[in-house]
Amino acid sequence: MKDKMTSISANFLDADCDARRVLFVVYPNIVLLDLVGPLQVFSHAPDLERGKVGYSCAVTSVAGDLVETNTVVAIPSEPIDRFLNLDIHTLVIVGGDGALSAMFDEALLKNIRHLASRAQRVGSVCSGALVLAAAGLLDGRRAVTHWEDCDMLQNEFPAVCVEMDPIFIKDGDVWTSAGITAGIDMALAIVTEDLGRQSALEVARSMVTHMARSGGQSQFSPVLGRQLRDATGRFEQLHQWVAENLKADLRVEALADRANMSPRNFARQYSAQMGLTPAKAVEAIRLEVARDLLETSGRSIKQVAVQCGFNDEERMRRAFVRVLGVAPSDYRRSFRTE
Repeated sequence: MKDKMTSISANFLDADCDARRVLFVVYPNIVLLDLVGPLQVFSHAPDLERGKVGYSCAVTSVAGDLVETNTVVAIPSEPIDRFLNLDIHTLVIVGGDGALSAMFDEALLKNIRHLASRAQRVGSVCSGALVLAAAGLLDGRRAVTHWEDCDMLQNEFPAVCVEMDPIFIKDGDVWTSAGITAGIDMALAIVTEDLGRQSALEVARSMVTHMARSGGQSQFSPVLGRQLRDATGRFEQLHQWVAENLKADLRVEALADRANMSPRNFARQYSAQMGLTPAKAVEAIRLEVARDLLETSGRSIKQVAVQCGFNDEERMRRAFVRVLGVAPSDYRRSFRTE
């Protein structure tokens, strides 16, 4: 096994390695997809300018043995001390339930700090952000992790500026991503930055996945988010009606009438239950439908704006930029599926 593992990183360890070195740090009980998703992206990203693979990848742990994952598959790794004197292009800390123990592993944290000092870029997937934070590498930075771990990240590490919504965040040379598949999005975005959009598109096409979602996209399903907040289904029929009647009068008075409530009582109870005003909820549903139309239909941006009740392109553009951080035209270029 050791001989086989050695061959895996032969090019990586070569002093003359001219590919960008990407080193994945693992520990017991990682999420398998947190590792293999980004690993697949980097392993097959082409450097089109030079006509070769753009990255050389390796997986390491403190002990350098088989590492248990959250599946029946264990991952071979190599001793972390093999890499301490190498220049690393991108260091990635993998996530998983094991992060709750790894964040207190001083030997691991010390090695991560040393590797980070030799890396051009540091990143984490999912709860790997907890380990990065424990190593002091997220202090004063914006960061994201899986939505289930955001409160823990903020409470345990108050020096970190935790944002719950984005699927990934780049703050200088430090990247963090949300849960599981968001690691693929982050990796594709890194490839885009390093090798260009065409290289990332080729990897995405090979993996039969969409091109990288922008970091401004939410890690939450809007529909699921509404259902979680409205657990009793009190406003479910109203939300469905709004989605089907986006060009109708959707002011508070009209919504209250649909809910058989007074406008004042409706606005108060809706905001208390859903955590946002009726007007913001209507805008969120309009954006949700507009995003779907931009991704899947051939309608013009003006037609989408009218169909979704924005009435004009500029109003829809302002909503997109404010909420998603990207204009409708740029959104369509990134996520069009037709």
